[in-house]
Amino acid sequence: MTAQLIDGKAVAEKLIGRVREGVEARLLAGKRAPALAVILVGDDPASGVYVGNKKRSCEKAGIRSVAYDLPASTSQEELLSIIDQLNADADIDGILVQLPLPKQIEPQSVLERIDPKKDVDGFHPYNMGRLVLKMPLLRPCTPRGVMTLLEEYGIDPKGKKVVIVGASNIVGRPQALEMLLARATVTVCHSATADLPAAVAGADIVVAAVGIPNFIKGEWIKPGAVVIDVGINRLDTGKLCGDVEFAAARERAAFITPVPGGVGPMTVATLLQNTLDSANLNA
Repeated sequence: MTAQLIDGKAVAEKLIGRVREGVEARLLAGKRAPALAVILVGDDPASGVYVGNKKRSCEKAGIRSVAYDLPASTSQEELLSIIDQLNADADIDGILVQLPLPKQIEPQSVLERIDPKKDVDGFHPYNMGRLVLKMPLLRPCTPRGVMTLLEEYGIDPKGKKVVIVGASNIVGRPQALEMLLARATVTVCHSATADLPAAVAGADIVVAAVGIPNFIKGEWIKPGAVVIDVGINRLDTGKLCGDVEFAAARERAAFITPVPGGVGPMTVATLLQNTLDSANLNA
C-alpha cells in the first residue's frame, strides 16, 4: 500500500477562493472588506517569512492587511498599547501577533489582551473555553485547518480512534477538542506517555505535532491509517521534514500529508477564514 497524498496547497487555495467569495458578498452588500492587523516585533527571519506569506494570502482573498513592524526593543507596555488601539478600532476585524516575541515581552499577557472577537489565531482563553464547551467561535487555525483537510478528502473522524502526539496549546490540545466535536475517540500523547509506539499503532488517525524530525516511526503506523503531520523541521542539510518518518509511513498509511505542502498552507488559509468570520460576527 502506498498512501494517497493529502494536498494541503490545493485545499488551501480552494479555501482562499471561498473566503474571497465571502469578501465579495460583503462588498456587494455595501459592507467593507475585512481587515487584519499583523504585528511583528523584531527581525526574526522565519517570522518575517511567515508574515510575508500572510500578507500575500490576504491580497489573494481580498482582505485588507495592516502591518505593524516594531523594533526588537519594543517594550511590553508599548505592544499592549498598540493592541488596545486595535481593539478599539471598528475597522479592524482581526489582530495577529507573530510569535515568538522578544524575551522582555510575556506572550500570554499579549494574547489575553486581544479582544476575543478579534482573536483570529483562536488562542485567547475565551475562544479556547468556547471550544471546550462545544460552542466554538474563532477556532485555532492549525487544528481547524486539519479538520478542513479531512473533510475535503471525505475522511470522517466519527467513531475513529484518533491519537494526537503532542499536547501544546497551539495544536495538540485544541486538536483534541476539534476531534471530540467530530465524535472521535481521542488519546493525547506527550512526553510522559508510556509505550508511545503501541498507542500510535492503535490509531485510525494519527496527528503528529511534537516538533522533532522523524520522531514518529513509519513502522508504528497501523496499515490503512490516516497520518496528519503538523511538524515542520529544518534538518542540517537544509531540507524540511515533518515529525513523521514519511517514506516508511507512506508505505503503510491510506492517506498522509507531505511536509512541506500539507498542513502548513491550511494554517494561513484558515487565518483568513477566521478573519472573514470575525468581520461577519462583528458586523
